[in-house]
Amino acid sequence: MANLKFEDLLEAGCHFGHLRRKWNPAMAQYIFMEKNGIHIIDLYKTMDKLEEACAAAKQIAKSGRKILFVATKKQAKDTVAEIVKGVNMPYVTERWPGGMLTNFFTIRKAVKKMGDIDKLMASDQFKSISKREQLQITRERAKMEKNLGSIADLSRLPAAVFIVDVLKEHIAVAEARRLNINTFAIVDTNSNPNLIDFPIPANDDASKSISVIVKAICDAIAEGLNERKMDKDNQDVEEEDEDVRVAEAANEEDDDEEKKEDTKNVVKKVKAVAEDEASDDDKPKRKRTTGVKKVGTNKASN
Repeated sequence: MANLKFEDLLEAGCHFGHLRRKWNPAMAQYIFMEKNGIHIIDLYKTMDKLEEACAAAKQIAKSGRKILFVATKKQAKDTVAEIVKGVNMPYVTERWPGGMLTNFFTIRKAVKKMGDIDKLMASDQFKSISKREQLQITRERAKMEKNLGSIADLSRLPAAVFIVDVLKEHIAVAEARRLNINTFAIVDTNSNPNLIDFPIPANDDASKSISVIVKAICDAIAEGLNERKMDKDNQDVEEEDEDVRVAEAANEEDDDEEKKEDTKNVVKKVKAVAEDEASDDDKPKRKRTTGVKKVGTNKASN
């Protein structure tokens, strides 16, 4: 959103709505005016709603969860697929498989089957079967890749669903609402924004308009992923520093123990020396004899 300006939305034609006779009254709050029988969307409100949606998408990506993009319209499928691949998010651009969210376990079984086919095609057993069977397996794999290839890494239900054209993808909207999954969507003047948690009023028929909105959301997701990576790196550094501090504290404790032991040994030696000196003082002292003779005695003897 930091790089997206009002002029970018205007140049992309995000303000063009549908004919007045096709409008949904719930969109009245987002309509600026009517011109030549066509409703004009208020782009200032589009900016506000887009900023709100980007903030929510950023937090979802930062938490490590997935956002599923759904765009099966001809003018949106290629654009959405190309942009969403850059942030490594799942997307559906062919046909929405009914029950993809409400019957997610079955979809996961189909994805697992696709993986089993890949293993078969890479093995020597695949070369031993007939060419007709090889062709059938290859066609089945291509069909599954077309429909499910983009969600192969989706191991659990997504945290949110981003939808282009609410009316066309009404099944996806119904499944997400049933499972209380957050929904983001580009809502045109013929759509009902009350069905969407984060509606973005804009033109959902022009490829440029779709590209601008989807790119803004994907940029916010990329920021969330980068912040998540930075937080993880900082956490690893803090854990390493904590380990170093613990090791240093342990070394200091060992040094203190050694110093205490040395001190004890010194005290013991001092006590032993003191005890030896005390024992020497208690012993009787011998009289020291000198070589001087008494003079009187010598005379008497003479």
